Amino acid sequence: MTTTPEKSPVTPTSPRSPFLVPSPIVTRRTRTYSTSKAASEGPVKKGTIKDFCRHKGHGFINPVEESIEPMFVHISDIEGEYIPVVGDQVTYKECLVPPKKLKKQAVEVVLTHLAPDVKHYRWEDPQG
Repeated sequence: MTTTPEKSPVTPTSPRSPFLVPSPIVTRRTRTYSTSKAASEGPVKKGTIKDFCRHKGHGFINPVEESIEPMFVHISDIEGEYIPVVGDQVTYKECLVPPKKLKKQAVEVVLTHLAPDVKHYRWEDPQG
């Protein structure tokens, strides 16, 4: 005797939905809709790349406000075609880091001015 597994309903928000395209970027943390919305509604801030490692997938931003500690940035939150290097100027928004939501990380990071006299690689460049 064979049994058939029950089919779970497919809703627009379910992972099996034919209407959603899965993200090609795998992140360690997945933000909830409410956290993402709160971050996107926040003010745009400015800073400078302190360090960034493409192979590790993260780096830090020095905010313009000197009294604030460096802001963590994940590779999936960087928008644009160039890999950030030390000295690049950026704009970003802040997002609370789960689960305790005591620290913040940079999201929606956009490179506004590339550091002069430094070679910049594109994401698709193998040596970058």
